[in-house]
Amino acid sequence: MNESSDLWVSWDRYNDLIERLAVQIHASDWTFDQIICLARGGMRVGDVLSRLYRVPLAILSASSYRENAGRDQGRLDIAPYISMAHGRPSGRVLLVDDMVDTGLTFGKVRGHLLATYPGIKDMRTAVLWWKAHSVVKPDYHAQYLEHNPWIHQPFEDYDRMTLDALKERQSGGSAT
Repeated sequence: MNESSDLWVSWDRYNDLIERLAVQIHASDWTFDQIICLARGGMRVGDVLSRLYRVPLAILSASSYRENAGRDQGRLDIAPYISMAHGRPSGRVLLVDDMVDTGLTFGKVRGHLLATYPGIKDMRTAVLWWKAHSVVKPDYHAQYLEHNPWIHQPFEDYDRMTLDALKERQSGGSAT
């Protein structure tokens, strides 16, 4: 692991990228009826876009990064159901995630959704980061990463944190 070539993202930068993505989608003049975000990475992005565009948000859990502290891609698991307030995915759908890395997961999930929900008439994709080695190109992206760095997102601190450490930090201690 070469952390010096990794991309470290602050909360301010993370939020800026979501806003850039929102403006880019808006500039395309493409309208959509709902957003499906991939859990977990796409949830914050999907939430903000859903609020800005005032369209329903659905959540689909999919996971393939579990090995080597989440750095190695393994078997893809796609949840059998989408969590949404009512109905089924249909019409024009924006599929959202935090990044497209290899593109394998994103491409398979997109295909799964189109095959499983024939009511989807048009689907476009949006991510914060698009890595150069990806086999798929998202329709919208906030940042293109030519050198495929590992991305450290600001909320990942919670992956390593324990509740005891959080309790100590909240009480004025310095444990992490």
